[in-house]
Amino acid sequence: MKIVVIGGTGLIGSKLVTKLRADGHDPLAASPATGVDIITGKGLAEALAGAHVVVDVSNAPNWGDAEVMEFFQTSARNILAAETAAGTGHHVALSVVGTERLQGSGYFRAKLAQEETIKAAAIPSTILRATQFFEFIGAIADSSTQDGTVALPPLYFQPEAADDVAAALADIAVGEPVNDTVELGGPERFRLDELVQRFLSLTSDPRRVVTDVHAPYYGLEVTDERALIPGDDSRIGATRFADWLSRSAPANPPSHQPEGASA
Repeated sequence: MKIVVIGGTGLIGSKLVTKLRADGHDPLAASPATGVDIITGKGLAEALAGAHVVVDVSNAPNWGDAEVMEFFQTSARNILAAETAAGTGHHVALSVVGTERLQGSGYFRAKLAQEETIKAAAIPSTILRATQFFEFIGAIADSSTQDGTVALPPLYFQPEAADDVAAALADIAVGEPVNDTVELGGPERFRLDELVQRFLSLTSDPRRVVTDVHAPYYGLEVTDERALIPGDDSRIGATRFADWLSRSAPANPPSHQPEGASA
C-alpha cells in the first residue's frame, strides 16, 4: 500500500515512515527536503499519485498568529485537493489533545481550523489528537525558565513517547477511516510541574521548578487543570516515562512543538 507521509522527514514523520516500511507498506516521505511544498503545491500531485492513504504530520515553521493560521488552512486545502485529484481514500492528520480548550492561543486556533477543514472535505478522514511527547519535556522547561527558575502550572499531564505516536498513526493509516477524532495519551498521568522537576533532576539539570497556578504554558495561562489530558476512551501508548528516559532522553532536546503537533 502506498502511504504518503506529509512531514515525513521530521521527528514523527521519519519514525512513521520507518514503521510503515517495516510493516511491508510503501511509504513516501513528502517534505520540502524531498521536493514537496504543501503551501505552493510544488511536487504535491506527483507525490500523491497512486497513494491509498495520506498522513499529514507537518507543522508550521512560523507560529505568529496570522502565519500559523495561513499555514494550516492553506496546507490542508492543498493536500485535500491533491487527494481528490489522486483518488486517495483516507486522509489521516496529527493534531493536539485539548485543542478546543486552548483557543486563547493562535497556534491552537489554527489547529482547530485545520481540523474543521479536514472534516468539511469529501475525503474520508481520521484525526489523531495526541498529547505532548516525552521528547519535548526539556524544551518545556526551557520556555518557562527565567533566572534559573522554571515556573510551571500544576496541570494534569499525560505525555507519551514519539515512537508510540508513530505506531498509533501507522495503525490508523492501514485501518478504515472513522471520519472522527481519536485521542492518544501516555500510560501515566502526572502534574506538569512535578514531571518537569523529575526530568530535570534525573538529567542532572540544576534548575528548580516553582509551582505557579498563573504561570503560562507556552504563553497561554490555562485555567482548566485537565486541558492537556485525553478523554477516558483514548488510546494509550505503551511506553512509561522511566523506560523512555532510561534509553532515549536526548542530551539536547529538539525545538518544541506544542503537544502532539510535531512533524
